Amino acid sequence: MTHPPSAPSPSSEQVAWSATDLASNPHDAADKADRVRRMFSAIAPCYDLNNRLHSFGLDQRWRRRVVRLCEVHASDRVLDVACGTGDLTLAFAAAGLAAVTGLDFAPPMLDIAREKARRRAGGRVAVEFIQGDAMDLPLPDATIDIVSVAFGIRNVADPLRALKEFRRVLRPGGRVAVLEFSEPANPILRSLNRLYTRGIMPLTASLVARDRSGAYRYLPRSVATFPDRQAFCDLLAQAGFSSVRQHALTFGTCVIYLGRADAARPMPEAGGTDRRTHKAM
Repeated sequence: MTHPPSAPSPSSEQVAWSATDLASNPHDAADKADRVRRMFSAIAPCYDLNNRLHSFGLDQRWRRRVVRLCEVHASDRVLDVACGTGDLTLAFAAAGLAAVTGLDFAPPMLDIAREKARRRAGGRVAVEFIQGDAMDLPLPDATIDIVSVAFGIRNVADPLRALKEFRRVLRPGGRVAVLEFSEPANPILRSLNRLYTRGIMPLTASLVARDRSGAYRYLPRSVATFPDRQAFCDLLAQAGFSSVRQHALTFGTCVIYLGRADAARPMPEAGGTDRRTHKAM
């Protein structure tokens, strides 16, 4: 019987979110990006185990649904942003396409993703993992067919800026897919979901990971204070996406948002410098 890798010994330097920090909106923290990086670096060794346990194994099914809804073609090039340990990246690779790149800014997560890809070597799809920032993608304009992000857009310091970056790197007709937590519309299910995500899960997940970073206390607060479904669809439209739609999964506990980079719709300014000279994938 194999055991999951042990989490590193926690230290005061790993604390990213204290109870005081989470009393207010964590998305308003000026140093949110640094806190999120420290948080994910701290929980990386037990990240997959907690995902499987606390989603009751559904998280992989949700990712496969994202891939199916993207209607992958053999010639597609995919960028999976905030890829973490690479589960969605590798799900795209398994679907058969030209190439897929996973991007994340937490090196310990990428180390695990690369090891997973190494163990699954032998496929015909080129898979690469790189470190980078969702708000400043190291890619030229109009070079990607699909941009995906699973449970990561909520952790970006400026989600709208990231969405504009996704739009910038997509070819005309390209697709964006965002998988994110939500809350059920049914009041009874919503109450049960809150009991689990705000009470039970933070305690048990922190025990499994031996985490003192505050990651699993941050999770429910970050979901509760993130834009609701309609507001997020509005953000996608503001970023330049058309045909925006949403698919609720598992009673509405999470949602897949989809949009297209319409060639007839002007691309909004990304709010930064011209990035067309960045190296291709």
